[in-house]
Amino acid sequence: MKIVVFLKQVPHSDARLDVNGDETWIKEDGIKFEINSYDTYALEEALRIKDAGEAEVIVVSIGPARVTQALRTALGMGADRAVHIKGSEVDGSDSLGIAKTLAAVVKAESPDLVFAGLMSDDGNFSTVPPMVAELCDMPSATSCLKIEASNGSVTVERELEGGAREVVELPKPCLLAVQTGLNQVRYASLKGIMAAKKKPMDEKTAADLGVSGQVGAGAAKMTIEKIYLPPRGEGAEILSGSTDEMVSALVGKIKEQGLL
Repeated sequence: MKIVVFLKQVPHSDARLDVNGDETWIKEDGIKFEINSYDTYALEEALRIKDAGEAEVIVVSIGPARVTQALRTALGMGADRAVHIKGSEVDGSDSLGIAKTLAAVVKAESPDLVFAGLMSDDGNFSTVPPMVAELCDMPSATSCLKIEASNGSVTVERELEGGAREVVELPKPCLLAVQTGLNQVRYASLKGIMAAKKKPMDEKTAADLGVSGQVGAGAAKMTIEKIYLPPRGEGAEILSGSTDEMVSALVGKIKEQGLL
């Protein structure tokens, strides 16, 4: 069995985020990055299938040179090989451009299963996995909370609105976008980290994948016009003083509003 897992490198959850000079994204210099939290659960699920039988796990990511660190971490956790898509042609891609790039890798690999995180911690769009499935003409399920793979199909329990659950059965090959909490994510062991240095990592460009002109900023149908901090609401008041003084003032404000 062959399993492809999509990974995205995002700013570390503890990183201080500042808006860049042209207000179109954050300042990336000097901050730490990590694997998108949703994607770690997708990778873990693929590795569990590998542990239970014969399977090859390939991790795929798009981005600059720093993405190598995320891919090496995934290889240290147990993935077999990595594909790193980089180059100026893919820079500035919107969700559709990213989906076209990843779909090209899927078509080249012809996997039995494709795993992805439900969404990215920085974008929260949840659009790329379904787009990849559509471009690859394969069935898909999102918000997966439980996955049971058999020889020819996959049974999935997925989360719906309002806490409802749905169970669906999908034929292979298929794409599954997983929810957080699906499993307990493992850490990369020292042995795994050392072994990861010898595992193959292929570098691809848009031209290699046959998507030149279809991806990147020039082909993007959606662009970010401006990023800014939420404006302070009218009447907002910042309390100051010692902890006791601020607590006392806060209680007084609550009483004034008739809420206590």
